[in-house]
Amino acid sequence: MVKKPSETSVIEYNEVGDSEVLHRRTRPLRPPLPGEVTVEVIVSGISHIDGFIRSGREDDWADEPFPRRSGSDFAGIVVDTTDARFPRGSEVVGHVRSGAHSTYLTVPATALVRKPKGVTWETAGGLYLAGVTALDTLDELHVGAGDTIVVSAAAGAVGSIEVQLAKHRGATVIGTCGDRNFDYLRQLGIVPVKYGPGIADRIRAAAPQGVTAFIDNFGQDGHELARELGVPSERYRSSTDRRELELKLLRDDPETIAHGTRQLETLVDLADKRAFSLLISGLYPFGDVGLAYADLDKLHSRGKVVLVTHPVSTYRYLKARDVADARD
Repeated sequence: MVKKPSETSVIEYNEVGDSEVLHRRTRPLRPPLPGEVTVEVIVSGISHIDGFIRSGREDDWADEPFPRRSGSDFAGIVVDTTDARFPRGSEVVGHVRSGAHSTYLTVPATALVRKPKGVTWETAGGLYLAGVTALDTLDELHVGAGDTIVVSAAAGAVGSIEVQLAKHRGATVIGTCGDRNFDYLRQLGIVPVKYGPGIADRIRAAAPQGVTAFIDNFGQDGHELARELGVPSERYRSSTDRRELELKLLRDDPETIAHGTRQLETLVDLADKRAFSLLISGLYPFGDVGLAYADLDKLHSRGKVVLVTHPVSTYRYLKARDVADARD
């Protein structure tokens, strides 16, 4: 019988600050209580909201005691369990308020769903926060067939899921972005429109019948642009709305956990059916968490940046977007 783990490596910090305050530490791992399981983490995702919390910019976390842990998305394998729904060896996708950046986690079974074989570990591990934020936003706006929706920062983690799921629902989708992301969005069946002066005219040219919904992930003059395009206020969501939704999804009350898990189950099913794909543009060994956040903070990554606990190789490959950045 495989020995059950008694320790876990975690990413912690004792003070607010940038990624330099993050430290890898070994901590005791408690066994699962009734209704809980212990998961060996294979992949965990990183998000901009992690950095906002760590830097002290989120009042919701002001009273959270130190040391704090980071990360909310993970996927892994059950190694100890008290819940018959998830026997040992089960491949799962899950979410936590914080602490996903660990090698082992003990979590409530209510925060887990099964990982289909057709969903890669990389996708599964980075799915929760970006995916549920995207799904909740589309649900709130009732996006569907007959809509023409504009999504800004359409190549990012949340935006790329929003545009693909909106298209899957039958909407016509316009994604605003820099020109380096045009080909990526076109491959997804999305109409790309470049940021900058004259953007309203370019959107009108791409949507001569008008725009019915607008999601602003970029955070610069989105409300004014939506109003100029004639989008009703109830069908507009700002970057501030997104940030508030992400913080809400990180609460650990039973109702929030249950909602997040239901939406995560929907997302996993949609990913398995190829309704969307989550591009992984940065994959880092667990110990390189600081480099992963530095990559994310450049705001040039498409899709998701994730951490892996058992990489085949720790060799660092030069990414195409790093070459492009060096030329700019």
